[in-house]
Formats: sequence, structure tokens, C-alpha cells
Amino acid sequence: MGDIRIKAGPYSFIASFESEAAPKTVAKFKSMLPYRERIIHVRWSGQGCWIPLGDLDLGLGFENATSYPAPGQIILYPGGVSETEILLAYGSVCFASRAGQLAGNHFLSITEGLENLMALGQLTLWHGAQDISFELL
Repeated sequence: MGDIRIKAGPYSFIASFESEAAPKTVAKFKSMLPYRERIIHVRWSGQGCWIPLGDLDLGLGFENATSYPAPGQIILYPGGVSETEILLAYGSVCFASRAGQLAGNHFLSITEGLENLMALGQLTLWHGAQDISFELL
């Protein structure tokens, strides 16, 4: 059982919040729900899709931060060296920007639909931005 439904392109996923490991990030993201945006393919990080948030200040620091999210893990970079962003790993990722390697808060993990992650990533890579939505179950 998950906490949230993610629809991205033609795919649907169920994910669980990492509430114990990243409580502040989870609380902030929940306050933004339902959330709708578009994802694009990453530039420097490998097999991932991201939502650029520019200079948005969410008032967060680092918690449960990683540079190497596993497929299905979603991280939030709270800003600083690079712009604020949300990243969804669909394969091998070393989270980075033009300023170098970064770490983001792992706050959400996909638990159902993992078999469609690679297809979503390839769709985004070859066909461009895809709609994405996050809604509580």
C-alpha cells in the first residue's frame, strides 16, 4: 500500500513517503499537493527525469540526502549551488549539475509500477516533456 499516486506521461505509479528519514521534506511536499507539473530529461545526472523549480525557496535544508538515488527513488534538491529541483531516477543516476555533483533529499519511493520507469525515461528522452501529477491516495 502506498501514500500517493503519480501519473507521468501514460504511466501510473504508487509511491510511499520516506516520513521517518525525511520528515520536513515530506511535510513540505504534502503541503503542495495535489501537484501538477511537467518533467524533462536530466542533463548531467544520467537516467533520470526532473522538475526544475528555479530559485523557489522551500525553506528546507538537507535530510536523508543522496547523490545516487536508486530507480524509483524521488529526491528534492532544496537549492543552493544549483536551482531547486525534484528528480525521479529511472536507472543509474549520479545527481549533478553544471556546478558538479549534488545531493538531494530522498523523500518518496515508488513501490508499484517500477516496470514502467525505463519506458517513461525513454519517452521523456526521445519525445520531450511529459505531464506529471502527484495526488494523495
